[in-house]
Amino acid sequence: MVGTDNVPSSLRQAPEDKLIGAAQIGASLAGVSAIAPADAGEATLLAAATSGDRTAFDTLVAGHRRALHMHCYRMLGSYHDAEEATQDTLLRAWRGLATFEGRAPLRHWLYRIATTTCLNLLAARRRLPAGFSEVSHLTPYPDDLLDQLPATDADPAAIAERRESVALAFVAALQCLPATQRAVLILRDVLAWQAAEVAELLDTTVAAVNSMLQRARATVRERTPQEVATGSLPERDREVVQRFMTAWHSCDIPALAALLREDAILRMPPERVEIRGRLAIAHFFATVPADGHLDHIRLRDTRANGGPAVAAYLPDHTGTAAPYGLMALTITDGAIATITGFPDPTLFPIFGLPT
Repeated sequence: MVGTDNVPSSLRQAPEDKLIGAAQIGASLAGVSAIAPADAGEATLLAAATSGDRTAFDTLVAGHRRALHMHCYRMLGSYHDAEEATQDTLLRAWRGLATFEGRAPLRHWLYRIATTTCLNLLAARRRLPAGFSEVSHLTPYPDDLLDQLPATDADPAAIAERRESVALAFVAALQCLPATQRAVLILRDVLAWQAAEVAELLDTTVAAVNSMLQRARATVRERTPQEVATGSLPERDREVVQRFMTAWHSCDIPALAALLREDAILRMPPERVEIRGRLAIAHFFATVPADGHLDHIRLRDTRANGGPAVAAYLPDHTGTAAPYGLMALTITDGAIATITGFPDPTLFPIFGLPT
């Protein structure tokens, strides 16, 4: 399947619509636009934390930590950078807790701090990527951590849209936006903030926010690869992944090639490389990984960014299988559309994989 049918549903809406179902994600993930008093338990923890009780503060923010981490991941495109930003956010929140006035939910205040923290980190990056292949800092995000988000909305559509908002192609496209545009799009279309709230945070006007939002939406649509899809059934994904692993372990290049779409793409951040087409990717697998001896590399299935992935283990000098990297897959109509490889052993503990 080719064209707009292969982009997440939220990216196929008319320009005036949001890129992500903000009403659903806002309800399930953020809840930032509604102003509601804290419950008695939160009020007690807040009072204790404001008085200097760090344990109370840690308990107070524990339920927000994963959502803040995911917000930082969208902003920064890197799990490791998101870790740093989340820790910095919570440290800033602890030190500035006395300034929290309670006029909006605590999570709203935390998102403000997280957004500012990410914007400060982004200011140090010198070059804006022009496309997916130039997002050298991109890393995958473990599905197990998505499951740690607060289960405040059991609507299957809301859960699906929440996962779309961390799809690898969407996160990569976000990295192609100027930092302020990126913040505007995430706050408005993912977290469902009002334009006036975003304008206040960014010290600008509502008109400027709306203008940046339209430009950001257009850029994301342009930069999001049309090959990417999220509509495959998980059962079908698992079958394709198992066939991929079997062909890999058997060094069966024709079988691997048969699992790829004719216009499949292989990317390998941080390298700015794109290998396009079934035959070119099959040739790469036949000649480059372990000099084509794919059976030397053992694969294990996992999941990343709401989709299937495999972890690769390569024998070290003692013959012991050692972590090598991950490959995130997107599958359309039973065929692999994209493979994004991450040669980073430090990802394995994050994904809960054996090391």
